[in-house]
Amino acid sequence: MTTLLPAPAFSTDTPAGRQGLSGWRELGNLALLYAAYAVSRVFADDSMAPARERAFHILILEDTMLLDVERAIVEWFVDHDAAGLLAAYYYASAHYVVTAVVLMALFLGRKGAYPRARQTLVASTLVALVGYLLMPTAPPRLVGFPDLMALHAARGWWGEAASAPQGMGWMTNQLAAFPSMHAGWALWVALAVTAATASRVLRAAGWAHAVITVVVVVGTGNHWLLDVVAGWAVVFVVWRLLARTTGEQREISPTRA
Repeated sequence: MTTLLPAPAFSTDTPAGRQGLSGWRELGNLALLYAAYAVSRVFADDSMAPARERAFHILILEDTMLLDVERAIVEWFVDHDAAGLLAAYYYASAHYVVTAVVLMALFLGRKGAYPRARQTLVASTLVALVGYLLMPTAPPRLVGFPDLMALHAARGWWGEAASAPQGMGWMTNQLAAFPSMHAGWALWVALAVTAATASRVLRAAGWAHAVITVVVVVGTGNHWLLDVVAGWAVVFVVWRLLARTTGEQREISPTRA
């Protein structure tokens, strides 16, 4: 007796099949990028003294430039419990979720904008990893500023190491403050959305995410303002440099919201 097996959901000879394989390949590439970050944690210098010294140099520079706003922002979030809790959840989740959603949306619906966006994300992250290895820098929460994530850890999934899940602090580099890729990836979202659509609502949402992230990373005590400036600079410079090399086709939706 011959048993008939159901046909596969897609064939690799079809456009849908090729896109499916390409999608898995892209996910694999991003997994390798995360693996590179995890491996860099092993090789990163975790000596606290030099990392704190670099942090104090940043604070002195900010004081000279009248940009030392971290303590005021952190203490505002500490004094406003509900806002502080929301900021903690935003810091622990939006960085990953929003970036992944935008990247997938570009892959599925904006093929012309995707190559430049993907390469910008990868290249800027690798630049940041080099910075973390060469210049480990302590965030404000490790030099005496309030630690908003620790304050709200009992109401979240994170533990003593920023946004890392409880008991898994070894997976994150707590001295990876300069440049801020939380802020850098958020700027990437804004740039990618702006390049991919003409919708005013979506563009405004992208830039709102970038601005909120800046406030959140500073307000949770995880980054100095100059960390943010450096993270934005890395992403913006890479984005501009890749404009001429990816053959990007600007795909703008005719619909304006």
